[in-house]
Amino acid sequence: MELLNWIGNFGFSTLRLATPVIYAALAAVISKKAGMFNMALEGMMLNSALAGVLCAGAFDNVWLGLIGAIVVGILSGAIIAFANISGKTDLFLTCIAYNLIATGGTVFIMYLFTGEKSNTSSAIKGFAFPVLDIPIVQDIPLIGKIISGHNILTYIAFVCIFASWFFLYKTRLGLRLRAVGESPQAASSVGISVEKIKKISFLISGFLCGLGGAFMSMGWVSFFMKNMVNGRGFIGLSAMSIADGEPVLSGIAAVLFGFSDAVATALKSQGGQVPTEFIDMIPYVITIIVLVVVSLIRRSKMRKIERLG
Repeated sequence: MELLNWIGNFGFSTLRLATPVIYAALAAVISKKAGMFNMALEGMMLNSALAGVLCAGAFDNVWLGLIGAIVVGILSGAIIAFANISGKTDLFLTCIAYNLIATGGTVFIMYLFTGEKSNTSSAIKGFAFPVLDIPIVQDIPLIGKIISGHNILTYIAFVCIFASWFFLYKTRLGLRLRAVGESPQAASSVGISVEKIKKISFLISGFLCGLGGAFMSMGWVSFFMKNMVNGRGFIGLSAMSIADGEPVLSGIAAVLFGFSDAVATALKSQGGQVPTEFIDMIPYVITIIVLVVVSLIRRSKMRKIERLG
């Protein structure tokens, strides 16, 4: 019985830890399909996380906090798209600059509104999205413990995996977005506005980052904390790269990273002689290993294709 409880808690933790990575991975997928590599996911989620807490505190409503987070996420995407597409700046440098601005800017804005530089817990009332107990499923041994009782944004994250697939492969706009990513010249020749589609991809990416940021500050915890995204935007990028931009596979890869994060958390709770700093490295080490393995497999396949050709 104790083993089943441990497995249930571990599975629950895996899905919870995977949630922000799923949002980041899907945001990266949408940009990737339009031919854009969005490295600013980290900063976009961080800004959204702070905006959610500030809006929820100002209006005393968690749902208005969610709207605030989403709006800031979309604005973040619009700023980067405008700088790169309209302003002709280098996309990678723009994204790196945005991440750096978000890292320091969120602390500065937090200090302006709260007088605190580490977190908002003592200055702003904490808000959290409701958890959802799924009827019937919650009563199933083990499965109910893993699947039921999550924050509502966790379930929305998994819905977004299907929604992203449907959007990319079953809608007209999704078809145009993929056409722009595969061949901008060909898309332009049939009357598709390449710049417009790329901008739209960043707005959708910002929407997903807004959801991910809101989860971090009003689902993961109930306050904003300095640099709380903590690399999950980059792990989401890695999940997208592993899946080669496919939304469903990207979601699966994100859950894999949630699993590795859950392993690290479980090891911490056990104590022992292993330094916590080393345990914290586990998700990132696994990310690097998986990326290397996937890269080697792809190279091997390409060589086989070249030999057959």
